[in-house]
Amino acid sequence: METSVNAFWLGHSAFKLESPEGNNIYIDPFLKNNPTTPDEWKEPEEVDFILLTHGHADHVGETIDIAKQTGCQVVSIVELSGLLKKHGLPEDQAVEFNKGGTLDFDDFSVTLVSANHSSSYQGEYAGDPGGLVVAFNDFTFYHLGDTNIFADLELYGELYNPDLIAVPMGDHYTMGPEEAAWAAELIGAEYAIPIHYGTFPVLTGSPKEFKKFTEDASDTEVLIPQAGENFLE
Repeated sequence: METSVNAFWLGHSAFKLESPEGNNIYIDPFLKNNPTTPDEWKEPEEVDFILLTHGHADHVGETIDIAKQTGCQVVSIVELSGLLKKHGLPEDQAVEFNKGGTLDFDDFSVTLVSANHSSSYQGEYAGDPGGLVVAFNDFTFYHLGDTNIFADLELYGELYNPDLIAVPMGDHYTMGPEEAAWAAELIGAEYAIPIHYGTFPVLTGSPKEFKKFTEDASDTEVLIPQAGENFLE
């Protein structure tokens, strides 16, 4: 696909997006202790924004440490933002919003939408889980977060018209491959990437099965990048 955005899947549900103006945007930076993250990506040094889908440890990852080291802004739902500040995130780096809200930054925007899951941080309620619609001038990326299928996904597809969706399909804690394929069909994006698989033994969902189910049922093309690869090149 033709876009001025660079995008890297970093294993599990973590991504790095590089905006046209050079903003380094990390989503769910579970990196240092993530066995599927390549070594060269485990300790990022240049970070401008961290966007979080929900509070579980395999999504928040090293957010507070990264924020302290880089001075980046951390964007999350209200309750999770409060907990992160309670645990050491500098207040001036915390950016809170809620479902349906859109934040506009230098050359991109991020909208928080629903996900069907749970959310806690350090044993405390962390607000609702969510998905993130990250829109650039020529490219829209929809990270579904951790979720199962729900009918509103079709509405999100129509409303936000994402070019690429990141779909959890590892099973056990999220959808498995077949349910995830149905979710992808509801959204109707041109491209999809499987995420949240292979990190731990219980995440048995196969990305190849997801690709087969999705491409048999819809016009969505499934990309299966290697961790650390710029898959928009």
